[in-house]
Amino acid sequence: MIPAQFSYRRVSTVDEALTVLGEHGDEAKVLAGGHSLLPLMKLRFATPEIVVDVAPLEELRYVRVEDGTVAIGALSRYHDLHHDEVLREHAPLLAHVAGAIGDQQVRHRGTIGGSLAHADAAADLPAALLASEGTLVVRGPGGQREIPAAEFFLGPFTTPLEPDELITEVRVPARAGVGWGFEKFTRRSIDWAIVGVAVVGQAVGLVNMAGTPIRATATEQALASGASVADAAALAAQDASPVTEPHASAEYRSHLARVLTKRALESAAA
Repeated sequence: MIPAQFSYRRVSTVDEALTVLGEHGDEAKVLAGGHSLLPLMKLRFATPEIVVDVAPLEELRYVRVEDGTVAIGALSRYHDLHHDEVLREHAPLLAHVAGAIGDQQVRHRGTIGGSLAHADAAADLPAALLASEGTLVVRGPGGQREIPAAEFFLGPFTTPLEPDELITEVRVPARAGVGWGFEKFTRRSIDWAIVGVAVVGQAVGLVNMAGTPIRATATEQALASGASVADAAALAAQDASPVTEPHASAEYRSHLARVLTKRALESAAA
């Protein structure tokens, strides 16, 4: 459980981070909170030549509303997001989900950008961002580009991020007063969700129901057609591809998806 030898670079600006990433390409890995990268390094699933520590970049820690959009700095920590009054008012689902991740130690170190870049289908924030119809802002040597969340999660732990790019911001529509809900089932409160459901209005994101976070499109279409919450929730697993593993079978995950989607939709409608 000891990582392979690597070099370490602690950067002080985004431009410096991009310069180092550009110099080292695939041989560099970004360290934000460390909860995703360090376990991979200890297991030697990741063996970077250099680790680029972006944790000091306070310029990427903020929440603000701009022209009807909530802008969130990529290095904003879960704990801060959970308690941020602006986020609680204009994007309450993300604030709530940030406060339901792991334990206090995780929430004080983990960052929204790090979670999204890792693209784990079992993580809560990717599905919440899908339900929020969010966008990721990415910077690299070619400038800045925006990637809709619906186009960001390409496969298990796979995104369109280039090795010399960095997520700098997450944007979601400001939707104060819009109903939302979040439900997840875990063996212990600090564990990854066996299944989770995030809802904003009639948009439904699913946690751990495929190789990537996905939308429950059949449920969304049923709601748009006027179906009841119960009837729409019964379709939650229709477009999913859950796997069987030691903690839950695919059939059990599908059952959970239907039950939790109904609860989350009822919360959103309350």
